[in-house]
Amino acid sequence: MLQKRQTAIFDCLGDSHSQITTLTHDYAAGRVIPLHFHDRDQLVYASRGVMTVRTSDGTWVVPTYRAVWIPATVHHTITMSGTVAMRTLYFKPRLAKALPRDCCVVNVSPLLKELILHACAFAFLRKTIPWQRHLIEVIIDQVETIQMVPLQLPNPTDPRALRIAQALLTDPSESRPLRQLCKVAGAGKRTVERLFQEDVGITFGKWRQQLRLMRAMQLLAEGKKVTHAAFEAGYSTPSAFISMFRKTLGTTPAVYFRAD
Repeated sequence: MLQKRQTAIFDCLGDSHSQITTLTHDYAAGRVIPLHFHDRDQLVYASRGVMTVRTSDGTWVVPTYRAVWIPATVHHTITMSGTVAMRTLYFKPRLAKALPRDCCVVNVSPLLKELILHACAFAFLRKTIPWQRHLIEVIIDQVETIQMVPLQLPNPTDPRALRIAQALLTDPSESRPLRQLCKVAGAGKRTVERLFQEDVGITFGKWRQQLRLMRAMQLLAEGKKVTHAAFEAGYSTPSAFISMFRKTLGTTPAVYFRAD
C-alpha cells in the first residue's frame, strides 16, 4: 500500500519564473524511483525502455514512444523495465489545463517527441524570453491535443475485489478461473464481477486481460522473447498476446520493440 505522506522530490528543479522545467536521466534496468510527488504537473517520456508507474489508484505501463501524465501532488513510484532513457517536462500547475487531474498514458507524436527532446536541452523555459515563450506555447498546444492510450490498470477499492487484484498483481500468470479466486476474496463470483464493474469501470475479464498485456510488455522490455513473455504473463498462446498487443498499440510486439 502506498503511503499517504512523502517528501516532495525534485521540487527545487524549477523556480517561480519558469513555466516548464526539464530533466534528462538514463536509468538501468530494474531501477526503482521510490514513492514521491512533485509540486508541478509532469509529462514523463521514455525514448527507450518501458516504465511502470504506480499510485494508490492503479498502475500505468508506459512503453517507448508513449508518455505518462502525472498531475502535481500525486504520490507515485516508477520502475524501469530494460534500460530507460527518461526525458521529463515539469509544468507549472494548471499550465496544461486540458489534461486530466489523474494519471494517464498518452501517445507521443513525432512532433511532440522532438519538442520534448529539444526542450530537455535547457533546464528552464520561461515566457519572459520570446523564443522560449513560443516554444512553451507550441508544447502546450501539442500536449493538450494528445490522445490517451488504454495502458492503465485501476485498483478496485472494495477490500474483497482488491484482495483478488493484489493476488493477480503478484502473479499475473495465475490461471485459476474467477470462481476459484473468489475464495481469496470471501465473496461469490457474481459479487466480485459486480464490484470490479462498479469500482474500476470494466469487467473482471477485461481487467485481467489488461494486467497480462502490461506484464508481457515489461518482459519484452527486459529482453524476453515474445513466446516467453506471452506464457509468463498468462496467455494461453503467443498469438493471443500478439492479437491483444496489435489491438492496443497498432503493431506487433516484434516490430514495436525492434523499433526501440
